[in-house]
Amino acid sequence: MRSLGLQPDDAVLEIGAGPGTMTELLAEQAGKVWAVELDPKLAGVLREKFADSPRVEVVETDILDLPIDSLARAVGRERIRVFGNLPYYITSPCLLHLFDYHSCITEIVVMVQREVAERIVAAPGSAAYGLFSVTCQYYTEPRMLFSIPPEAFRPRPQVHSALVRMRVAWQKEKLGIEDEKAFWKLVRAAFAQKRKTLVNNWKARCDPERLRAVMTDLGIDWRARAETLSLAEFAALFKTLRSGGRAPA
Repeated sequence: MRSLGLQPDDAVLEIGAGPGTMTELLAEQAGKVWAVELDPKLAGVLREKFADSPRVEVVETDILDLPIDSLARAVGRERIRVFGNLPYYITSPCLLHLFDYHSCITEIVVMVQREVAERIVAAPGSAAYGLFSVTCQYYTEPRMLFSIPPEAFRPRPQVHSALVRMRVAWQKEKLGIEDEKAFWKLVRAAFAQKRKTLVNNWKARCDPERLRAVMTDLGIDWRARAETLSLAEFAALFKTLRSGGRAPA
């Protein structure tokens, strides 16, 4: 709970409220808590448990179907905070859904599988770094707070977990990205075939000779693979290619 640093006027979206143990702690500090729970039985337990708590609203739905901006507007908040124990099998879709609503979220603090946490915070060139890392670091400034061993849970899972704090910091203006759709189309293509170099993965989108020249001018090894490039380097390549008349297809 200390990781959240909640204030009395904060509004918090809790993903996967379960029996409401964490919901209760959140409600002690925040002014508003949406307890999102998909399981009808658990949602019923939550409604009964918090029937007399005006701060808690139980939302029985799939988080992937939830219009987060509507919740914020309903209580007069421009931005809210998100906390959750994300189901490991849909962690990526959950985070991508939250990123769709980045403009109304201040920060995301979630427990995920440790391997996923390592991907979220991974640096270019590391084994865990990939498209998911680039995406998370475009929308947030992520930091792994601490690992959680399997024995901390009942029943005990087969994997280690980790708590990750992701302060929302949309990088569009900082990086000078004007056309996000085209930018992400190019970045996704860069990671399409991991063993291939960037030049090979982009050869259908821009002239290989020009790309080699641009990469050299920017101080990037033209033999590099996508997993060695930082978010800033992808942005620099994208802008330079477009300004030179070789915009990505």
